[in-house]
Amino acid sequence: MNILLVYPEYPVTYWGFQYALRFVAKKAAFPPLGLLTVAAMIPDETYHKKLVDMNVQRLRDADLRWADLVLISAMVVQRTSVKEVIARCKRLGVKTAAGGPLFTAEKDDYDDVDYLILGEGEITMPMFLADWEAGHAKHLYLPDRFPELSETPVPQWNLIHVKKYASMNIQYSRGCPFDCEFCDITSLYGRTPRTKNAEQVVAEMQALYETGWSNGVFFVDDNFIGNKKKLKEEILPAITEWMDAHGRPFQFITETSINIVDDEQLMNDMVRAGFHQVFIGIETPDEASLAECHKNQNKNRDLLACIRKIQRFGLEVQAGFIVGFDSDTSTIFDRMVKFIQASGITTAMVGLLNAPKGTKLYQRLVREGRMTEHFSGSNTDFSLNFVPKMDKNMLVQGYQKIISTIYSPKYYYARVKDFLTGYAPGGKSSEKICSANVRAFLRSVVRLGIFGKERRYYWNLLFWALRERPEMFPSAVRLSIYGFHFRKVFQLSLAKPQMQIS
Repeated sequence: MNILLVYPEYPVTYWGFQYALRFVAKKAAFPPLGLLTVAAMIPDETYHKKLVDMNVQRLRDADLRWADLVLISAMVVQRTSVKEVIARCKRLGVKTAAGGPLFTAEKDDYDDVDYLILGEGEITMPMFLADWEAGHAKHLYLPDRFPELSETPVPQWNLIHVKKYASMNIQYSRGCPFDCEFCDITSLYGRTPRTKNAEQVVAEMQALYETGWSNGVFFVDDNFIGNKKKLKEEILPAITEWMDAHGRPFQFITETSINIVDDEQLMNDMVRAGFHQVFIGIETPDEASLAECHKNQNKNRDLLACIRKIQRFGLEVQAGFIVGFDSDTSTIFDRMVKFIQASGITTAMVGLLNAPKGTKLYQRLVREGRMTEHFSGSNTDFSLNFVPKMDKNMLVQGYQKIISTIYSPKYYYARVKDFLTGYAPGGKSSEKICSANVRAFLRSVVRLGIFGKERRYYWNLLFWALRERPEMFPSAVRLSIYGFHFRKVFQLSLAKPQMQIS
């Protein structure tokens, strides 16, 4: 039997990096790790498998006709493309199966999918395959437990062309010990972090290495440091040993909580293993709003001092911020700009608060009669799926002010220089000098340095880096390209905000 695995198309988003990808001639930022992992659960001896990532190639009718079953996985932000794929399958009479965060959160909206395989695939995929092969597959499959990740296979990397992507990815853990009101991670994966063992992590790195990959690798865990003891005693030593033995081919990125700053050994161990960027949910500098959303790990801290310490240890901090909490007042917009500028966080994703299904925030707002529509899945498109306490126009205009300010060339390039001044102790650079990066630099010279409105700031940064921090020159180029992408994303949103929030 033939199974076609389909990953629907992303719209242009902050984390899609679509405008930055053009500089490095890549099609997508990351491959569909969930589908590649599920593919490895489908026996090769029984099934022929193909994978179409619509972000890197076109989904043809011939692909759909080849399939006995089309298996779709998607995030909420891919909802529009999902509906188009399902409609095409219906038109051609091809059976569909679906799973992943979108379908798990919004299963009632997808009765037109033949088989909903929800939750984590280690549980529900074998159940479905057994019934499918026996000829009596059900419409809905739900897990009865959270699986141990010892059951998770190495992703089937031979189904994609790795060179079409800017970075690869690995998952080490699922779940988060914290329970922020607006976050759906604990409803999807629980509060007790489940982890792979060191042998599994090394096997996944080896599998990536054997594809010829030698570049960035994103550990996609929602909180990489959820089990700090195991990380320090088993995982990081194993990663470091493998990296040293293979010429250190990867540069790692991951997501952590702010309490990483409390463990200097952990930060040192991560940098030694090859980590150079961490995404942290800062959310807000306002203590009342942190208390409101139960972001307890961020409370009663000097957040600016925490960020600066993490940067000094050699970890570039990317961060998420939110406005629209019930506790927010009209002062939050200027405070947010001031905080972000003072932090040196270049990649600062500021979004309006939304309430995804499955979150405690969603449940509270339903009880209060304040929900209005589905969450779009994009944190930066001016969508708002509930009635805020603050006047809606004031909230949206304040949000516009934040993003118009922090991503203007004057403010953005000032943050880049501020960050690079204190980053990477010991004079080490996390950037690789390779042909792709050289091409990206040359394209940036043309697009940003000659034709870009930001050209004065661009050249000022690059000459400063060459003079003061030459080892940081590749990072200066990368962050200049990132800034171009972020401005383009927000310019598109700012051009039609009223349509998107009405």
